[in-house]
Amino acid sequence: MIKRLMGRSWSSGELIVAVAVFVALFCNVGYFKSAANAVGTSGSNLMFLGSLFLQMVTLFILVLSAICHRYLIKPILIAFLVLSSGLTYFTTKYGTIFDFQMISNILETDSAEVGDVLSTQLGIYVLLLGLLPSLAIWRAKLVHPHWKTETVARIKLIATAAAIMLLSYLPFSANQASLGREHRDVTSKVIPTYAAYSTFKLASRSMKFREREHVIVGGDAKVRAGDPHRQLIVMVVGETVRADHWGLNGYARDTTPLLRGHGVINFPDFWSCDTSTAKSVPCMFSNLGRAKFDRNEAARRDNALDVLARAGVDVLWRDNNSSSKGVADRVTYQDFKGPDLNPICENGECRDEGMLHGLQEYIDAKKGDILIVLHQMGNHGPAYYKRYPKTFERFTPVCRTNDLGSCSEGEIKNAYDNAVLYTDYFLSKVIELLKQNEDRFETAMFYLSDHGESLGEYGMYLHATPYLIAPDAQKHIPAVIWMGSAVEHDINIGAIDARRQRPWSHDNVFSTLLGFFEIASNVYVPDMDLLQRAETKVSSP
Repeated sequence: MIKRLMGRSWSSGELIVAVAVFVALFCNVGYFKSAANAVGTSGSNLMFLGSLFLQMVTLFILVLSAICHRYLIKPILIAFLVLSSGLTYFTTKYGTIFDFQMISNILETDSAEVGDVLSTQLGIYVLLLGLLPSLAIWRAKLVHPHWKTETVARIKLIATAAAIMLLSYLPFSANQASLGREHRDVTSKVIPTYAAYSTFKLASRSMKFREREHVIVGGDAKVRAGDPHRQLIVMVVGETVRADHWGLNGYARDTTPLLRGHGVINFPDFWSCDTSTAKSVPCMFSNLGRAKFDRNEAARRDNALDVLARAGVDVLWRDNNSSSKGVADRVTYQDFKGPDLNPICENGECRDEGMLHGLQEYIDAKKGDILIVLHQMGNHGPAYYKRYPKTFERFTPVCRTNDLGSCSEGEIKNAYDNAVLYTDYFLSKVIELLKQNEDRFETAMFYLSDHGESLGEYGMYLHATPYLIAPDAQKHIPAVIWMGSAVEHDINIGAIDARRQRPWSHDNVFSTLLGFFEIASNVYVPDMDLLQRAETKVSSP
């Protein structure tokens, strides 16, 4: 049968239809399952699901017919198949939705992160759904008639596909409107057209802001007069830690024993700006707030680091993650992802602790206020077992693969919690460094995660699910502040403790950072400052 199919001659329209049906049938099982769960599977709903299949096939035919011409037909169809196979794996295994934010994340992924998601199962998906059908397409005998004949045939194909799409839509237009309005997440699972749409959307948004001038924020910023103390603040930007696995928040496992001993101020009701590093990191340093945040807009504006640097604060960013996502473009930046600067690396994995190397010498060489930002590798998945030294493997057995679907829920959580334990250790080392400098500075550490993580709940893994439909596990994050004795003397700790149970978010980071350094500026909002320095202690007469 296969030899007969391979031996016959194919028109371009036949190949297009074959690929469209194949991708709709085998690469979009997740979409149709979600649609069936949303609308049900009664008799009329089964007919509606059938109409969705026809609409998908005809949509693919229309798109491919518009871009497949002559000698580009086979390369485009092969690319369509291979792309669909890879997207199918991540959608099926991790519940990934390829919106424009996810496309942005992919474009910024470094080689180490790529290695973490490669697996045997990914290879199987690409082989069966991508490479083998691509081989069949490549070996197929494609007939190239005269261009006029080809054009007429293509117009007929497009007209037929459009007519079928319309006829399959009209009887179920009310169902279609309801599905699109009440279950928007379902349509985002169409492979590969939603990812293509998201890529186009990202490109158009980037072009929109490319030519706009840079915006100065807080041009009036300056340290308040009369402050005799130097400030040394270390901000730790964590990676992928969720609030309900944070020991200080009441988690059954004490994943934060060392922080508990340091007496940090814990904020149990803290929320991220987004579910991805690419957006959350620039958002937390911006004064736009989550509701108004746009990454392209933020890229052309000053952030909190720029405001502080303009006011005279010495700012250093050390990164053991993918990058600062543009936040540190105008301050001193050091890359600790490799052994050139990071002295604590093994088997290609550089530890967060290595970012502390040489920091005391850096501090000693500066004359004014200092802000040091440490961007962790933290709990970056799916290879949680790589994120901590063997000595921190307290919870066992652990998942020792990046293919989370092959591990039990307990094994995944054990590896994840061990990585949280290592973050606890790393933060305690930061506090010890700050304590060594209390005789010369007012010192503080501010830690918060960039976003959370799904660990298999509802069949979802990792993060970057669109915010509106993302579970709390990807948005509810830990945040703590440790303050040296000099700062505690100036600030009403009791007032902070009374407020810490309130809901807070990344929106509060901008003013909190300015508040640490007692910056006077029209962009500083006291009510947004976690510490609210306006509520300082009143000295006794």
